Order: sequence, then C-alpha cells, then structure tokens
Amino acid sequence: MGKGGQSADGEAREGGEQENKAAWLIGVNNLKIQTFNLPRLGPNDVQIKIKAVGICGSDVHYLKTMKCGDYEVKEPMVIGHECAGIVDVVGSEVKHLVSGDHVALEPGISCAKCHQCKGGRYNLCPDMKFFATPPVHGSLANQIVHPADLCFKLPENVSLEEGAMCEPLSVGVHACRRANVTSETTVLIIGAGPIGLVSMLSARAFGAPRIVIVDMDDQRLAMAKSLGADETVKVSTKAEDLDDEVAKIKKAMKSVVDVTFDCVGFSKTMSTALAATGPGGKVCLVGMGHSMMTVPLTPAAAREVDVVGIFRYRNTWPLCIEFLRSGKIDVKPLITHRFGFSQKEVEDAFETSARGGNAIKVMFNL
Repeated sequence: MGKGGQSADGEAREGGEQENKAAWLIGVNNLKIQTFNLPRLGPNDVQIKIKAVGICGSDVHYLKTMKCGDYEVKEPMVIGHECAGIVDVVGSEVKHLVSGDHVALEPGISCAKCHQCKGGRYNLCPDMKFFATPPVHGSLANQIVHPADLCFKLPENVSLEEGAMCEPLSVGVHACRRANVTSETTVLIIGAGPIGLVSMLSARAFGAPRIVIVDMDDQRLAMAKSLGADETVKVSTKAEDLDDEVAKIKKAMKSVVDVTFDCVGFSKTMSTALAATGPGGKVCLVGMGHSMMTVPLTPAAAREVDVVGIFRYRNTWPLCIEFLRSGKIDVKPLITHRFGFSQKEVEDAFETSARGGNAIKVMFNL
C-alpha cells in the first residue's frame, strides 16, 4: 500500500485524537465513509489534514465499474487523488515544512531506483504507488501520511482548492512540455472536458498565441470560450463529418495547426487530430478513451506529423503553483460544484460528477 494506507511493517495507528475517516470504494456504486488507519510517520514524512479533494474521471470509472484501464479494484480502497491540505505533524528529518503549512500533494510515489526514475522520467516508474490506483489507497480522508518531498508549500494567495487543482493542471503542463508549446505555437484542443480545459489554460500560459477548441457539447464550448479560447468548433461523433469538421477547424485557426492535443482518445478524435495538424506539427494524445484505435497514420506520416503520448506528469507542481501565484492561470472557474464530507454528500458529489452536463470539477471541502 501507499503511505496513506499501510506502513511497510504492516503496523497502523489511528490518525490524531479523533478517529480518522475516509471514503472507501467497497463495490460498484458503493462508497462508504469508514475508519482509515494511518501508517507510522517516517522521518521524511508529513501527516496532513486533507482540506480539498477533486473528483477525477478515473475516480468515477472505478466507482461505476471497479476498473480503469488495466487497473482493477479487487478489495476495498480509499478513493481520491487530487488533493491539498494543512501539515499537521512533520517527520524528524523534514526541514522545508512545518505544522500549519498549506500544501498541494503530488500523488505518485516512485521507486527512485529503476532505469526510468534514474533517467528523470519517474512518471514511467513500473513500481509507482499512486493514490487511488489499486491496490494503493487514495486521499479522500480526514488525514493521510505522505512523503514530504511530494508536498509543495502553497503561497498565501493560492487557496487549498487551487492547490488540489494542481493535479489535473499538471496533466496540461506536462502535455505542453511534451509538445514543446511556445509563443509561436498554434494549438488545437479536441475535447472541452476538465483535461481539455486545463490543457487550454496551460497552452496559453506557455505562450500559445491562438487556441481553437472543439467539442460536441455547447455548454462546454461556452465554458472554453469564457476561459479564453480564441475560437470554438462544434463537432459530432459521426465519422462521415470528419472532412467538413477539419475544414472548419482550419478556417477557425486562420493558420496552420502546429500542435493538437487529443484530450478524448477515440478513433474519430485522433483521426481529426492527425488530419487537422499541419506539416511538421505534433499530435499529443492526452485522453485515453479507447485502448485500440483505427486512424489514418500514413497521410500524417507523409506530412511528418509527430505523435507523442503522455502518462500523468513529472516535476510539474512548482510550475503549476507559480502559474497560480502569478495569475497566469486561474483554475477557480473550473470548480463548478462543492460538497462536504458526509455519507450523503460523498454519494451526491460522485453522481454529480458522473452526470457531466455543467459539472466540470466537483470539489470536496473537508
């Protein structure tokens, strides 16, 4: 288990003076607030009072199917991984944090020993222990224990909710780095859901001068426009509409598309990305909707369009926090719904997130 669940020696203790509670995924559509024992605090760990947790699409997948990608929940698991809180207790070797500090938590603990970790790509560590990724427990709890070096102090003008938003924002930041977005890069974003929107905000912060975003949903396109998209294009799920939609995208961009982020990951969205991206451009696959896709690679290869993928993120929290501190990125409008931490509110929050509609980011305030 990860730090938040069970200690290396298997011993656990109650968190703080009051009984520590967490939201446990018990089965399909079955979440229960139950006791959550904390591991012993290590010398390089901190114990944190969790104050803000966002619901991710992966959390909803686990709730609805007990699966997400190749991962399957086989025993009760604490849910949640987008989080921030207040430091309560610090380990004996921790120097950069003190009790009372507000921190945003990076949820993945890598091994620091494998080839990927030593090469600087720790997000690809095969032994990663990531919040709420079976069998590792998550962070929707009153308190958790986490390595101090994965807890990043928040400036006074960055709220705990914004701190929790560093996790989804990190996906957009990592995508922009992978695609080398600069002040000379025109960007197309496919999908105006939470990840599409944080990718758009990140691209703008990286200097992208023109951003076009496409989606099927008018509400989400309106949100994208209000957050700064230069143009929006409504699309359908029909493959036969692809050519006309690509023509509309190119017209909206008013120039060549340099980088496309596919934040959906279906055959049609990836086909749209490959067709719309200009010669020598890049397509970055961010969304992972389908594990298998049929797409027209040959025409894209003939235009030397590069295809890159991303998996989570690495070394993104400091930059995310700086973007928030400086005002280059404002994630507050993305938080559309807020809930407390009672049994009913936990159930209602997940149903709100699962319904979609006008819900972008659903946030718990503990």
